[in-house]
Amino acid sequence: MKEEKNMAEKIELTKKDRLAVAWRSTFIQGSWNYERMQNGGWVFSLIPAIKKLYKTKEDRSAALKRHLEFFNTHPYIASPIIGVTLALEEERANGAPIDDVAIQGVKVGMMGPLAGVGDPVFWFTVRPMLGALGASLALSGNILGPIIFFVAWNIIRWAFMWYTQEFGYKAGSKITDDLSGGLLQDVTKGASILGMFVLGSLVQRWVNVKFTPTVSEVKLADGAYIDWDKLPSGAQGIKEALIQSGNGLSLTDTKVTTLQDNLDQLIPGLAALLLTLACMWLLKKKVSPIIIIIGLFVVGIVLHLLHIM
Repeated sequence: MKEEKNMAEKIELTKKDRLAVAWRSTFIQGSWNYERMQNGGWVFSLIPAIKKLYKTKEDRSAALKRHLEFFNTHPYIASPIIGVTLALEEERANGAPIDDVAIQGVKVGMMGPLAGVGDPVFWFTVRPMLGALGASLALSGNILGPIIFFVAWNIIRWAFMWYTQEFGYKAGSKITDDLSGGLLQDVTKGASILGMFVLGSLVQRWVNVKFTPTVSEVKLADGAYIDWDKLPSGAQGIKEALIQSGNGLSLTDTKVTTLQDNLDQLIPGLAALLLTLACMWLLKKKVSPIIIIIGLFVVGIVLHLLHIM
């Protein structure tokens, strides 16, 4: 009888509750900031669910606090992550042994890999296609051009956000069904590893560090560089210079080797990696991200004025 009573008292998020979360997730970038990025919009989206799942002020405050941690991904791709988070919070509110680390681990593990999906799908494919269609109609004087673009874009966007949130919610519920078997822990660990791998691979692309001090200057032999005085004038000279450059000739008669050239020969991207690890170490030491950002600006400007970078 007691077990039946507990099951009857189980708190569940209805479709209405989940729909309210989905509508709010439209504004996930409404309070974007440089310290924790989309965390404010993320919490704003989850408020209807948190109010439903937790009855006391203390529990609601704790839930809001744990979701104010760093979060950033493509605004539409956040929807499946929201769905999984709703399922985890629902199970936690009903007594499942799900702690803050598990919930945050799933969020961080999913947001990295999924972030790279949103840009090519939405910004580089769907929206340009609809924009081209709308623009072609508008150029012919058809008022349906901008209307079709606006309506079609928002239908596609909203449908994707709602159905992927529902997919994430159902998938998250299945994950929490096997808590005793450690499935959630395995998913959390795997998602975290994948997320760190993806973020690590982006270091070389997004972190740019170049040291400018000159290590050596070597005079090149005749024939190893383009002799600009012997080139014909006009377009023919430009064509000849491009051909010679394509054949491997240097643009100048001196080969300049910088400190960055030597570092790239040793390990490409070493300075960027070390800078990233240093920032991670500072974050681990509870240094504010704002302080780190300001520090990077100051150090970068000083080193540039000293002609080191």
